[in-house]
Amino acid sequence: MNVVREISKINERELELGITGSWHDEYKDSAYIFVGGLHFDLTEGDVITIFSQYGEVMDVNLPRDKSTGKTKGFGFLMYEDQRSTVLAVDNLNGANVLDKTLRVDHVKNYKQPKIKGEDGEWMEPEEQSLNARPDVNNDEAPASDSDASSVFSIDPEDPMRDYLLAQRKEKKALKKSKKSKKDRHKDETPEERRARKERKREKKLRKEKMKSDGVKGVEDLLKSLETRVRHGDEREIPDRDREQSRDRRRSRSPPYRRRDDCS
Repeated sequence: MNVVREISKINERELELGITGSWHDEYKDSAYIFVGGLHFDLTEGDVITIFSQYGEVMDVNLPRDKSTGKTKGFGFLMYEDQRSTVLAVDNLNGANVLDKTLRVDHVKNYKQPKIKGEDGEWMEPEEQSLNARPDVNNDEAPASDSDASSVFSIDPEDPMRDYLLAQRKEKKALKKSKKSKKDRHKDETPEERRARKERKREKKLRKEKMKSDGVKGVEDLLKSLETRVRHGDEREIPDRDREQSRDRRRSRSPPYRRRDDCS
């Protein structure tokens, strides 16, 4: 209980002082935590259920009594993300589970339990223990070794699982259709291949001819428009001249008349 109170006091003191750093930073390189005060009837699955609310649990080690097989009331747990250890320590340290108070703290240098070798001697494990890692589901087994690298694993609890599976099926169907097109002419004879290529060439020529006819039609249309515009300008010029001459006549003053002097 003293350790539980000390951790709680440290957290409260940091909040009061507004310290930017944290005592958790000392354990930033370890994803393991120590869990004490466990009820003896709790199993590894129970511990995972309790602590998985703060992150994905990858490894659990509950030492057991050799004679009874029951747990010793403490254990070690590893998270996938180291930041989950901070949440677990801050939130579950001092929690009451089955009338027992949990003690949760960081572990700086965790050593995996030894395993028996082929000769019966105890030895250090060569690989990291991940006995609590969640299983992943492969939708379909790869058809060959070359397909194995392209098939990715999908977590059964992934909310995007159905969408990813649908995308994978669409890609496979598209790939299959392309392959079927390539194999369509696999068994044709040389004469059939030449006839197919000739039909393809004629089809290409017809498309080019249709395209050239269309271009020619557009060119003719542009020429006709240019001709119309040019003729229209020529008709407008005389009309404009007539308007100007008419305006000049209107603006002329009446001729000067000489009046005789009155006697």
